[in-house]
Amino acid sequence: MSKLLIYGLTASTYVRTVRLLLEEIGAEYTLKSVNIFNGESQSPEYLAKHPFGKVPTLEVDGELLYETAAITEYLDTVLAERKFSPAEPMLQARMRQIMAIIDSYLYAPAIGTIVIQSLIVPSQGGKTDEAKVKNAIAPTQTALKAIESIARGSQYLLGDNVSIADFYLIPIFVYLAQTPVFDAVTAETPKLRTWWDKASQLPNVKKVCK
Repeated sequence: MSKLLIYGLTASTYVRTVRLLLEEIGAEYTLKSVNIFNGESQSPEYLAKHPFGKVPTLEVDGELLYETAAITEYLDTVLAERKFSPAEPMLQARMRQIMAIIDSYLYAPAIGTIVIQSLIVPSQGGKTDEAKVKNAIAPTQTALKAIESIARGSQYLLGDNVSIADFYLIPIFVYLAQTPVFDAVTAETPKLRTWWDKASQLPNVKKVCK
């Protein structure tokens, strides 16, 4: 395969998802910074690659591919013979279900509100909007409990082998665990807490999500 080029910001959870997969595969790639905070992702040059101005975008063999689910499935197929996707059809479906829950129901309250308000706003000299954080706790709990009900309670979310589902959730937990409400939002998800205790110690997690 030709050189892999990932456009995105190192801090992005979705960029980290793709990088975690690539690191586990052991594939060589180049990360080209696209800053989503200073308007770089809305530049005409980048919008020509990703019309919605999000990250990451993968470039390979002159082809551009965006949407993390599409990128990870492609890379897993062509570079790892689907090693990071369960072979059993139901577990494959559960993996995609977890990914969809994160995309549709977890990311916005957990990252878009709790993490932004608790970590990013104060780091830029602002004051946390505690009301917004409080209102985001319940939907975050609902999404985490949904994932908890799907998780198999083994070393990884879907069994003894790490999958793309793990790479999706790990970057969310990296940030969420740094917020004051982490214990509250995970109080009813003991399997995920046990999973996180192990997942947070993986070498590539420490490398990518530092």
